[in-house]
Amino acid sequence: MELQSIWFFLWGLLWALFFMTDGFDFGIGILYPFLGKSDYDKRVMINSIGPLWDGNEVWLITAGGVTFAAFPTVYAVMFSSLYSALMLILFALILRGVSFEFRGKVNNPNWIKVWDACIFIGSFVPALLFGVAFANIFQGIPIDGNGFYHGTLFTLLNPYGLLGGILFLFLFLVHGALWLAIRSEGDLHERAVSTVKKLWPILLIVAVIFLVASVFSTKLYDNYLEYPVLFLVILIAVAALLGTRMFISKKAYFKAWFSSSATIVSCIFFGIIGLFPNLFPSSIADEYSLTAFNASSSPLTLKIMLIVVVLSIPVVLAYQIWAYNLFKGKITEEDLEY
Repeated sequence: MELQSIWFFLWGLLWALFFMTDGFDFGIGILYPFLGKSDYDKRVMINSIGPLWDGNEVWLITAGGVTFAAFPTVYAVMFSSLYSALMLILFALILRGVSFEFRGKVNNPNWIKVWDACIFIGSFVPALLFGVAFANIFQGIPIDGNGFYHGTLFTLLNPYGLLGGILFLFLFLVHGALWLAIRSEGDLHERAVSTVKKLWPILLIVAVIFLVASVFSTKLYDNYLEYPVLFLVILIAVAALLGTRMFISKKAYFKAWFSSSATIVSCIFFGIIGLFPNLFPSSIADEYSLTAFNASSSPLTLKIMLIVVVLSIPVVLAYQIWAYNLFKGKITEEDLEY
């Protein structure tokens, strides 16, 4: 029981770390055609995430690997029921990575326009669909006792699912605009700051609507009502979101970015804590739900994996902290020459 519970929250933590780190990459990619007024601006935007985006996706691979190794039944059912959505996400991520590399290979306006469009699509689609997928998990997936999915891709595009997608979009847009404000200068910096000031109130409204909608569309609040101390997670999310705006007004953009990171992590844990012990709840019947206890690997597997994680995760975190510290400065014209 203890091992399954530990791995349940480690699973949630890995997803939270992925959305915290790769979220600003998605945000900048979505803002790319709107804030990139010139080729120089677009190159600055690409270079602001260039040394980091592929390292950020390590957390996605890790989260997927943990799902496969610690909760193999969940992995099997998830990738069969959400197959269309997950494949769209995968293709979009591949397209985005290829776009970063291919955009500057040929000095042709049409070639560049194609890959610029791909950067936007490859950022927008995953940001939206990850939100749709997690919102649907929060409210329950129509799976039966055999793990068969009773629905289509369009079943996932329900009002609550789309609301989750919109929430993720604005979380990432604010996160990305803040990172761009940190790493750019001149007119691009001013546009990034102006954009985040406009996006933040919309994010606040969407977040409030999502919290209220979760009361009616999910059972997430059951754990909170049983253990009221858990409402601290929601209070932390609210405080972090308000703190983001406070730091923006003080022009402390790096602190605002960290506050935005805390907002994303606490939002994910709002859902993770509300789900426990369900990993993949069924909307057909509670007994069909996949939980941390009925879908986990053997205790020996979980124990060995826990040792590996305890030894390896600090190394990955130390590397990422070093990389972020190394590339936290402003991007200048000299940087674009290399």
